Amino acid sequence: MARSRAVAIARAAAPPGARALVLASLLALVLGGCAGGLSGARRPAAKDAAAVPGAATLAARAQQPGAAAAASRAAAGPAAQPRAAAPGNASRPAQAGPSADLPAPGAVAVWLTTGDQARLLQRQPDLTLGELPRALTPWSPGVETAGPLPAAPLAIDIDRSARRQQMSGFGAALSASSAWLLAEKLDAAQRRSLLAELFGPPPGIALSVARLPLGANEFAPSQYSYDDLPPGQTDDGLAQFSIDPDRAYLLPLVQDALAQNPGLELIASPSSAPAWMKTSGSLLQGTLKPDAFDAYARYLKRYVDVYLEEGIPIHAITVQNDPGAEPADTPGMRLDDAARAQLIGKHLGPLLEDEGPLILEWDGNRDTPQSALKVLADKAAGPYVAGVAWHCYAGGVDAQAGVAAAHPGKDSYLTECSGGAWAPAWRDNLTHFGRTLVQGAARGAARGILFGNLALDGQGGPRIGGCRGCRGVVTVDGGAVTRNPEYYALAHASRFVRPGAWLLGGAQARDGLDTAAFENQDGSLVLIAVNSAAEARTFTVRAAPQAYSATLPPASIATYVWRAQP
Repeated sequence: MARSRAVAIARAAAPPGARALVLASLLALVLGGCAGGLSGARRPAAKDAAAVPGAATLAARAQQPGAAAAASRAAAGPAAQPRAAAPGNASRPAQAGPSADLPAPGAVAVWLTTGDQARLLQRQPDLTLGELPRALTPWSPGVETAGPLPAAPLAIDIDRSARRQQMSGFGAALSASSAWLLAEKLDAAQRRSLLAELFGPPPGIALSVARLPLGANEFAPSQYSYDDLPPGQTDDGLAQFSIDPDRAYLLPLVQDALAQNPGLELIASPSSAPAWMKTSGSLLQGTLKPDAFDAYARYLKRYVDVYLEEGIPIHAITVQNDPGAEPADTPGMRLDDAARAQLIGKHLGPLLEDEGPLILEWDGNRDTPQSALKVLADKAAGPYVAGVAWHCYAGGVDAQAGVAAAHPGKDSYLTECSGGAWAPAWRDNLTHFGRTLVQGAARGAARGILFGNLALDGQGGPRIGGCRGCRGVVTVDGGAVTRNPEYYALAHASRFVRPGAWLLGGAQARDGLDTAAFENQDGSLVLIAVNSAAEARTFTVRAAPQAYSATLPPASIATYVWRAQP
């Protein structure tokens, strides 16, 4: 089954002229008796995992961020489409890919966005990388022996030996509303150019994680599930299941994003079970009927299978978006911790054990971590849970980090955080999202960090209900695209911190300056610095045996990239 799925994905991903070569290669793997082959990207079983449900699949999928998506599309590679230069990079060379951003040995490349919008992800003159400065003593040149020593500059010490979580990356939600806007309000050339900018390699911003709605949520043109029936009818066998509501807009958007970035990691989140499975008999409010747990688990599995048939591998799934809420104006469903533990432990976990995405628990705010902790502690459900998904609207990053510390084998993702009309100041949003999400969430153990909608219109729609005035990463009005502060906060991380990078220890927050440091798999080092202060900040960065000094303007964010010395 796994090998046949790999063939289907590879055929869908490959351009027509390459399909014969792809199929020949796959046939050689099959005839050669390859034990892993392409199916190895779909959760191979571990020999010693039989005693612990879910252990084999979690270990297999946790090794490399984006492995399933990358393996399933490696034969095709990115689609050959023109890419638009990211703002502030019109004068950069035409070279594409992560290596295009690496400076010469001995130099530090700098990109800057300022709160006054005078510089937007703009390349600055390179800094000089030198040896670590010696500590001042009374005998240092220029130091008077009488009186105190001069104050040392603010220092950021990066500890390359203190590796924390490995990053999946940064991204946003590909909502039904985003898909509709990009298709209906942009012409084909505009849409293609924007997707290349968002998901393509540098000079694109290379978003590497995306969240998908599993059925309608608040950001959709209409309410729907994948198995809607007239009142009073049921479909326990899922004979009426269909993803047709996604075919016009959402499927093409996901497929085109994958063409730009074949390793794009996809996380699917349902807002409601079909109405006939719920106590309310509606997509609004209610909870799952006691006799519907098995049908709902099979419904979620069917979604994964059908999307895979379309060439879209789902990396992870949450069982319920905002499980503590029952909205009256948009699809939603209350699913308490006991219900989630039952669904995962007795139904969904065993169903996805051999071939399926990872299961992420919670998918709600950080003010109620005890709910996630109960499911993680459940003897039946816990082993099937790969990690916890969080939202940013209540509670702090300490709660997120606390759950990760209590369960060090589980991943952490920030799956939703949106800005909006309630906070209109551009400069404040830039520093807020850079400081609390791009950096704070990463330091709080998140390996994947996702903002809200990829695109919304100027009124925060289209939407069914829910959030009023939410803002997309970009705003699409008519044929115009506006890049919001969320875009630049994301870009300062996603373009430079590649999937598989390690978060490093040593970065800090002090005097309005927040920093986070990463090491890419090619050995390059990346420092993201946010200055929320009203004054410029000068600081020294030390990553033994190298160091450099930088000055960051007020209300700004900068990314520093350099080649580490072995």
